[in-house]
Amino acid sequence: MKLIKQIDVFTPDHIGIKDILISDDKIVAIEDEIRFDVTGVAIDVIDGKGMLATPGFIDCHFHILGGGGEGGYQNRTPEVKLSQLTSAGVTTVVGCLGTDGVGRDMTALISKAKGLKAEGISAYVYDGSYRLPLDPVTDSLIKDFLTIEEIIGIGEIAISDHRSSQPTFDEFTRAAADARVGGMLSGKAGIINVHLGGGKKKYDLILRTVSETEIPISQFLPTHANRTSELFEASVAFAKMGGTIDFTASEDPDFWEKEDDEVRFSKGLKRLLDEGIGLDQFTMTSDGQGSLPYFDENNQFIGLGVGSSKALMVGIKEAVEKEQIPLEIALRAITCNPAKILQLGHKGRLEKGMDADLCLLHKEDLRIDTVIAKGQIMVEEEVVKVWGTFEQ
Repeated sequence: MKLIKQIDVFTPDHIGIKDILISDDKIVAIEDEIRFDVTGVAIDVIDGKGMLATPGFIDCHFHILGGGGEGGYQNRTPEVKLSQLTSAGVTTVVGCLGTDGVGRDMTALISKAKGLKAEGISAYVYDGSYRLPLDPVTDSLIKDFLTIEEIIGIGEIAISDHRSSQPTFDEFTRAAADARVGGMLSGKAGIINVHLGGGKKKYDLILRTVSETEIPISQFLPTHANRTSELFEASVAFAKMGGTIDFTASEDPDFWEKEDDEVRFSKGLKRLLDEGIGLDQFTMTSDGQGSLPYFDENNQFIGLGVGSSKALMVGIKEAVEKEQIPLEIALRAITCNPAKILQLGHKGRLEKGMDADLCLLHKEDLRIDTVIAKGQIMVEEEVVKVWGTFEQ
């Protein structure tokens, strides 16, 4: 058991200074003061003074097997390691493939997710890749949902992108319909995670599906919604229709905004709030392990980097410090909002009965100090305590 004393709690709603009691992998109490003295029961006491408690972060678009590859075999990025996620505050990750659904396949993706679960965090996957029709693991997409625990949606299906399979309306709606039914039958979200490219058609396939079928707008989670300012305008319109949009975070938002016309999360969120968009209609993900080009001061290409979940905290801090967005609102993007749309009812909030996934942050600069996943301390005082199997 663990007792966190006198910490400023964000559930993500701000509820003030509290004690938090954890037993095994669950939160069993959050009270003004908890006194615990039972003979024969060991309890670890954590001093929370000067720190904030938040739900563990949910990164629901991550290439856990690695990504990239569009520039040739040498551009394939490596698999993620456990500590890369936990040191960034991530306690739940959703893995996806991408352009390459052949050199990396669903069996490997599911196996990687199972490995991360065995190492101590929660992990799920989207079924498929950029391309349609999907190539299910079993003989049908619906059966995949019913028989494979980790599958909670499909994607990332690419549209409006030269790398997509240029899916027809019938292909797109059939996949969406099967994901919805598969989700209903298995008690999962059945979400359709859609990669938005920089093409001129933008949301056309999604909007036509919502208009011409009975599949609701809530079934879609379009990602890279802030890829360009033009696409972001379409994303704002989509949100006004009731849709949820996913921002892609960046560790260097100044660079990407300047070079690629990308709208940084902080500015995009401020715009959504100004437009009166609902507080549950946005998420932020890292697109982790995707390949990132780097340039020198003369804008000459100098090499490739790799996307990281560390970008999530960069986005949150910038929203708070530069746009004066309340922390409890910014945190929703990586806590309760992804938990809601992905129907992870035991994740995303600090409440009695929820999974004991927490981040403890330093109040003065929001620096991650301690990360607890399913009741286990993964990072303590900024030092990794639990390493992946082959990390040391």
